[in-house]
Amino acid sequence: MPTTPARRHILVVDDDPAVRMLLRECFELEDFAVSEAATGAAASSILAATSIDLITLDLKLGGENGLEIARQIRAERNVPIVMITGKGDAIDRIVGLELGADDYITKPFHIREVLARVRAVLRRYEQAVQAPATAATTTPGANERFAFDGWVLDVARRDLTSAAGATQDLTTAEFNMLDMFVRRPSRVLSRDNIMDQLKGHDWSPLDRSIDALIVRLRRKIESQPDAPRLIKTVRGVGYVFTAEVTKV
Repeated sequence: MPTTPARRHILVVDDDPAVRMLLRECFELEDFAVSEAATGAAASSILAATSIDLITLDLKLGGENGLEIARQIRAERNVPIVMITGKGDAIDRIVGLELGADDYITKPFHIREVLARVRAVLRRYEQAVQAPATAATTTPGANERFAFDGWVLDVARRDLTSAAGATQDLTTAEFNMLDMFVRRPSRVLSRDNIMDQLKGHDWSPLDRSIDALIVRLRRKIESQPDAPRLIKTVRGVGYVFTAEVTKV
């Protein structure tokens, strides 16, 4: 008999019981498993004990800072985060994306929008995980190694090492983006160009996931992420990888 795929598990983090109930009912009707947490500590306990596929996280959790909770989660786990906020200040949303959230939804929200965004984020993660295995068996030159600014990117091993030989951990999305950049040094790439190169990602013109991913990658490879030298922003266009790249 065919094996029934496991239900994807969503953790709803919100201090408002009514919002948690609304999201639970919404997700369960779509055959998701759901856990709830009203505090950052409760969320941490669930994450430590349960495999979670996606987190919806309220920016304001009583007296807690949702941005700091997002930062802590992202530092420990590569789990998708959709931030839900009642604030109208765009800065909060941008900071949330830079800290590691994959998308955001503003209260009051429509249930269909929540489901659409959650599904889109889950598809991006699932396709990114599947991409390495496909690339390893079908991509010519998979044994390539690229050196830049003291770093060495090994495509076959999918790892990045520093001049001192230390390994820098990269998520699948971060590795794929860096691989794309080292193959196109000094070339200005628009967000559309980048999304075309990162095959398998579901996106929309309003999606800030590329910008958030750039920020996270800069923190991994730049000596001063707030004053980047390697991945520069070309205002109004996109990004350019300015490092000198050589094959080794």
